[in-house]
Amino acid sequence: MKRIFLTLAILAVGVSSAMSQSLKTNTDDASDSGVSTLWIENGDRKIYGLLNRPASTQKRLPIVIVSHGFNGTHHSAQDYFGPLAELGYMTYAFDFPCGSVFSRSDPNTMNMSIVDEQSDLRAIVNYFRRQPYVDPQRIVLVGASQGGLVSALTAAQMRKEVNRLVLIYPALCIPDNWRERYPRLEDIPDTTRMWNVPMGRRFFKEVHDMKVFDRIPKFQKPVLIVQGDADAVVSMEDSRRAVKLYKDARLHVIPGAGHGFRPKERNEAIEQIKSFLK
Repeated sequence: MKRIFLTLAILAVGVSSAMSQSLKTNTDDASDSGVSTLWIENGDRKIYGLLNRPASTQKRLPIVIVSHGFNGTHHSAQDYFGPLAELGYMTYAFDFPCGSVFSRSDPNTMNMSIVDEQSDLRAIVNYFRRQPYVDPQRIVLVGASQGGLVSALTAAQMRKEVNRLVLIYPALCIPDNWRERYPRLEDIPDTTRMWNVPMGRRFFKEVHDMKVFDRIPKFQKPVLIVQGDADAVVSMEDSRRAVKLYKDARLHVIPGAGHGFRPKERNEAIEQIKSFLK
């Protein structure tokens, strides 16, 4: 039962294309090298993020889109900027609207929703697919914890548009754990607090009957999962199960690492990602 209360209580360390457009607030062009602020619209939802673009003579570059975990922000993904730029990849790190009390997109966590986060991620993918500076054949999703669940589900929905998938201690167990906590829909209260972060009833209703392991194998391109064997929040068995279900996947286990990597463990994870993308 302890994992039920911890599953979402982790700070991240982790719908159609017509809906999304740029709302850049800085004066630099997004195709220039360096880091620029980039807002993307998904209907009436405005998504704040940072785009890092390496200096390159190539007209179109591959891009990694990083999804943070519960109550996280784009800050947790900035460690990827330099290492991925060395490989010639752009990186977009963003704040899910309602995904965190610190979100620059929308801090109202009472409206947090896995379904909405999938919609936002689809809008981001579709936005970049239309940009002249992006190679649409090389779009990679990286997700940590809850962002890993969202990335896995979105990759299954966009299996033609997404080229590769990286899951960092993915919380694939969220629906099962909350279904255990609230077995019946009528058991779900109007407000649930996780580490004093308020969440509305809708979040739990939407995941109640979600069958994650039936959905995610629809993505049949390469997948990398990185997790520590001391993770007390997300079971290693879920990651092992996912690896078996995916057509082309591998699991890298970091000895002694928990849910949220220390600097040395994070560097090891980044090296695995770099090797996976080369």
